[in-house]
Amino acid sequence: MSRKYKFLNPDGIYFVTFAVVRWVNVFTRDIYREIILDSLKYCQKGKGLQLHAYVIMTNHVHLIISREGMIDVEIIE
Repeated sequence: MSRKYKFLNPDGIYFVTFAVVRWVNVFTRDIYREIILDSLKYCQKGKGLQLHAYVIMTNHVHLIISREGMIDVEIIE
């Protein structure tokens, strides 16, 4: 888990990006894109993720996200 970047404002809207190790082009295959999309859908339904926009590139993903409503969040410092 990253110790450098934190979501400090629980009501904020965030731009999140992540890349595949060594920038390998894994998202050119449908099966791997579906894993990302299924994971996002799960987080929307079960975790309160609000997905405002997303882009799945060949080797990285960009998201604009926030949370839905008031959800109990444990803040670890």
